[in-house]
Order: sequence, then structure tokens, then C-alpha cells
Amino acid sequence: MAAKLEIKQVRSLAGSSAHQRRVMKALGFKRREQVVVHSDTPTILGMIDKVRHLVDIRKREE
Repeated sequence: MAAKLEIKQVRSLAGSSAHQRRVMKALGFKRREQVVVHSDTPTILGMIDKVRHLVDIRKREE
């Protein structure tokens, strides 16, 4: 089974680019301090890399 990642938005989107806002929306974020869970895939890791200054990432044990 694929590992899971807990991603938490820790910074506001104020002042971010339109591309970064679209990436955050695609990851499922709607507000600050929200936590979403995704599989540890290259696609998700690439998205996280684009907004790494806005989020905090943790491995989830299942």
C-alpha cells in the first residue's frame, strides 16, 4: 500500500502567484491550518515542491 502524506497549510495565500493558488486548490486546500491527506506519488510531491513555503508535510502511518 502506498504511503500517505499529511499536508497542512501553514501560511496564507496572500501575495502568492496565481499558479501557486491553483496548485493549492488542486491539493484540496480551502483555508489556512487545514490538513489534507494524499498518497506519496511523484505528482503530489511535484505539487508540494511548488508551494513548499506555504505547507508543512508529515508522513502518515497506516
